[in-house]
Amino acid sequence: MNIKFRVLPIMALAMVLLFAPPTRAEQAAVEAAGADANAPTINLDKTSLDNGGDFVISGKAPAGSKVYIELWSAEKTVKANRFDGKKDPKTGIIPYKFYITKDMPAFYKIVAPVEMAGAIDKAKAAGKSWKYSEVLKEIGADAAYTVPAKIQIDNYQATIMASILGSRGTLLPPMDEKASKRESMKLVKTRFVSVGNLLSAKVETAPDGSYSAKVSIRSGLAPGKYSARVTAVTERIKEGDKETVKKVTSEVASFENKIAFPTVYLSTAGTSINILWPFLLASAVTIFGVLMGAGGGFILNPLLIMFFPLPHTVVAGTVMPTVLFAQGTGIMNYSKIKFINWKLGCSIGCAMLVGGFIGPKLTEMITLDQFKFLFGWVLLILAALMFWQTTPGYLANNKKEQAILKEFKKRAAEAAKAKG
Repeated sequence: MNIKFRVLPIMALAMVLLFAPPTRAEQAAVEAAGADANAPTINLDKTSLDNGGDFVISGKAPAGSKVYIELWSAEKTVKANRFDGKKDPKTGIIPYKFYITKDMPAFYKIVAPVEMAGAIDKAKAAGKSWKYSEVLKEIGADAAYTVPAKIQIDNYQATIMASILGSRGTLLPPMDEKASKRESMKLVKTRFVSVGNLLSAKVETAPDGSYSAKVSIRSGLAPGKYSARVTAVTERIKEGDKETVKKVTSEVASFENKIAFPTVYLSTAGTSINILWPFLLASAVTIFGVLMGAGGGFILNPLLIMFFPLPHTVVAGTVMPTVLFAQGTGIMNYSKIKFINWKLGCSIGCAMLVGGFIGPKLTEMITLDQFKFLFGWVLLILAALMFWQTTPGYLANNKKEQAILKEFKKRAAEAAKAKG
């Protein structure tokens, strides 16, 4: 009997807890769970690629929604920078601001619905004047743009004098979330350049919400883990200038991109290349470059930019130490045949120390187009001067030049005779 009376209070307490109204925290959890119930599903038909390839992403989203797929490199990040030296159309002032991040995904792309292909083609036709933020807004992909929006961006108030002194300028306070997202879009465009690298229209959606998209990952990208996430935009409500976007997102799915030697990953460039081709190219260039009394960097630089997907800043920096190998053996052989004037060479070398200090900082502040323009004109001017100096009229009027050539021929003949 006593046992019954002891059990009754416990049973009553259990009934109270079972039927009591939920707390606010519990209600929020239930609402969140209800919202996630409409989240799109995501399936990948492949989880591994060999230096790029094609695979299909499919699943089901809420009926009537527009589906976007966000793809990014989850492990490999690269540096991206931009110098704002354009006059602000509203204020008429040039900002002279330098933006840089080390957290840019080595690969990033948004796949939009197939009906957005026209807008993407229009952006491609615009050439270099296309604006990433405007295209995202036009095709509705701004709702799926999330990963680069969260990267850490440092911004500096730059000056020419600061660059000469080896500084990027004065570090400014962190930007707010809205400004950081806006600047991230500009950095994304600076990094990936073309519309095709960042956007495609491949998602096909059925009336019941089922979707599929054949996604292509080109060769030469970063190896490692990649991520994919689906965003389904269920409704857009416009009230004047304000727009409210209702959307649901899927879980993150992953796949891996594998590479094998002779393909190697260049972490500073965020890309992979077959190392044999630059090796053969550098060999040919060095032979010609040393013949002209240089390391061959001025020839190798534009060729690397032309034939390989490498940023101009990385090419400029990489060519510098590679030239040392050619110059080292070249100096040794030119020294043996007595063609080196050490006083003149060391004097010029000291002057070049200053240029070598300033150049790398200025390289960060110019675009690839500006780099090509300047480099091209320098090569054209040098080529014109060298061609002019080989004309019969120039040689006839320059007896000193003829004497030097005669002496060089004499020394070369003596060196060849000594070896023989």
